[in-house]
Amino acid sequence: MDIETWWSSIEQARASVGDRADDRDPPDDPLPAALVDTLAMLEPADVIDFWVKHVELTDSAERYPLRWAAFLIEGSFSNDGFMDFRDGLMLLGQETFSRAVADPDSLADLPVVVKMSRDEGGWIGFESLAYLIKDAYRKVRGETDTFNAALEAVVKGMTRPELPSGDNWDPEDDDAMRHHLPRLAALFLD
Repeated sequence: MDIETWWSSIEQARASVGDRADDRDPPDDPLPAALVDTLAMLEPADVIDFWVKHVELTDSAERYPLRWAAFLIEGSFSNDGFMDFRDGLMLLGQETFSRAVADPDSLADLPVVVKMSRDEGGWIGFESLAYLIKDAYRKVRGETDTFNAALEAVVKGMTRPELPSGDNWDPEDDDAMRHHLPRLAALFLD
């Protein structure tokens, strides 16, 4: 599966839920089920390929500046919290994801982030895109044992980053946050 096809699946699911695609906070969030339905239309091998691309995109976003932007926005230092944040960014679509990886401060433009900065609800993170992919596979095949075996074989051959890349600073240093992420800091610190 090429990356354009991967993002096309995300966009197809987003289009099916319309204006409810950008916030993971509501308890009746329709996007996860829409993505499972979209992926369940694929062949089993393509669902596995979708998972592989998901891992590759996750790894491409393993960057300190994005991690510290997630900390400002959602308040989590944990690896799990950052994983959920990256998965939620993917659900926001290719343009938002790519822009955020290149310039995490651009997240200050998102209405959901502005809403969060005002304590008006909203959420980006999603736990976990990998579960949705597995659910889609189960829907296609009626089981997940072959999915798990295929993933185990694929993971053995992947080179994954050990540490985030990019500039690193102390995320609890408000001055450093203002320097590196000025627009987000203005929303969340000032």
